[in-house]
This record gives sequence, C-alpha cells and structure tokens, in this order.
Amino acid sequence: MAERQKSTGQQKPERPEKTVAQNRKARHEYFIEETFEAGVVLTGTEVKSIRMGRASMSDAYAEVKDGEVFVNNLHISPYEMGNVFNVDPLRSRKLLLNKKEISRLTGYIQQKGYTLIPLRLYLSSKNLVKLELAVARGKKLYDKRDSIAKRDSERNIQKELRERQKY
Repeated sequence: MAERQKSTGQQKPERPEKTVAQNRKARHEYFIEETFEAGVVLTGTEVKSIRMGRASMSDAYAEVKDGEVFVNNLHISPYEMGNVFNVDPLRSRKLLLNKKEISRLTGYIQQKGYTLIPLRLYLSSKNLVKLELAVARGKKLYDKRDSIAKRDSERNIQKELRERQKY
C-alpha cells in the first residue's frame, strides 16, 4: 500500500513584482513627496490585458471625489478575445485605499501645488494589480535643470571611480 506523503508546510515561492506600465516623466517633472500603494477596481478583460502588458499611463492622473480616489486617463487596451466584455480603455477607475490614506491624500491636495500622480502599474507578488500613487509638487524649469546637472555629475563621478579601479 502506498503511503500518502504529508505536506511539509512549504508554500509556493513568491513571484517577484512585475511592472506593467511606468510613468517615466513623473520623476522628471515633479518632486515626489510621498507614495501609496493602491488596488485598482478592474473588469476581467482589463486584468487579462494588463497581464499581457498592454497598459499606458503617459497622461494619467488621480483625483479625490466624494471620499473616493479615482485614476483618469490610464489607458488599458481592449483584450482581443474579450468581444462584448471589453470596456472603454480610458474610463475612470476606482482605487482601493483605506479611509486614513484617503484623508491623508485629501489633506495634501488641499495644499496649493500638490497633485496625485500614478507612478507605476504592476502585478504584485500575489498576482494582484496594484498602482503606485504619489503625492507630487510640480518642478519649475530651473529645478529640472538642477536635476539634470546633478545626475550628470553623479554619472561622471561613477565613471571616474570605475576608471581608477581598472588601474
């Protein structure tokens, strides 16, 4: 008689986060004050499209309406096999945050110059669709120049260090 093997209590190894879409301009055009992780309310075909990597957040922004947070202009391409179940690719989508986080976001937004910017859309280690949301303040032209100059100087320093290590 074959004995059944007992479960050793080992779970499946967690998969790493997979970034689907990223707002590359955000860190160049804004000072990031604080970031939040939020779930996104989606339909089934939108989730399938995101898993295929068909999302874009180039002009996306978030806003607080009636105590709820919504992300706008987040483009999720229609799923090819979805047919009648596909929805508008640019529709407004609700973000899942708790009340404490929403009240904190509201406090930031009421201050002049702050806005909510989505930084990246990703699949978490538990295979859930998450959005990294940032409270940001816009940069002026001279701030952007300073950032570029700082990045270039750091790059030159790293280059010099690598050359010295060779010899």
